[in-house]
Amino acid sequence: MKILVKIVLIIVLGLIGSGLYLQSIKGEKAEFYIGIGVSIMAFILIPLFVYNGYKGKDLTRYTFKNMQNPEEKKDS
Repeated sequence: MKILVKIVLIIVLGLIGSGLYLQSIKGEKAEFYIGIGVSIMAFILIPLFVYNGYKGKDLTRYTFKNMQNPEEKKDS
């Protein structure tokens, strides 16, 4: 999974970088490449990164269960 995140990051940086280069030489498709790069980053790279970071972790200690019922004590 980490390799997939790195590959997608390289693709995104390549698209945004090539779009910025094309924009500096007045290329026609500059905005297209930048837009595709940002879209891939927002809809694919960030969810993969977050999933990879929280995979296998116990997320129950980050809930508001004890805030709703303060009488119940958490087993720890």
